[in-house]
Amino acid sequence: MSVFSNIMRKIFPVGHPAIASSPAAAPTTKPSPAREPFSGTPAVDVEATLNTLARKNSQKLNWKTSIVDLLKLLELDSSMEARKSLAQELHYTGDMNDSAGMNIWLHKQVMTKLAENGGTVPDDLKH
Repeated sequence: MSVFSNIMRKIFPVGHPAIASSPAAAPTTKPSPAREPFSGTPAVDVEATLNTLARKNSQKLNWKTSIVDLLKLLELDSSMEARKSLAQELHYTGDMNDSAGMNIWLHKQVMTKLAENGGTVPDDLKH
């Protein structure tokens, strides 16, 4: 199962069309910020969901800016290998040896893809 699919499964409720529509929960490529992407399905408030998880977590994790902390918050593998796999999955074209640059790109891309798949994500987390 893909890293992004695992992220989606941790944030979106069971039965949400973004998860149920595809076994791999492949991210969409066309954003639809002005409307709900799945007719009749309310958007998932990603920030609220992650804030709730953060309040329950004993660690102080900076999930709003750190892909490593976001993955830790979701109890997913945050290793460099896992992040490189996520970068390949999301079509990162930069230098994977520049972990800082890749991590910044990954965080923004994950937030953007969550929004494209039915999540409500504040603009400052996507850009």
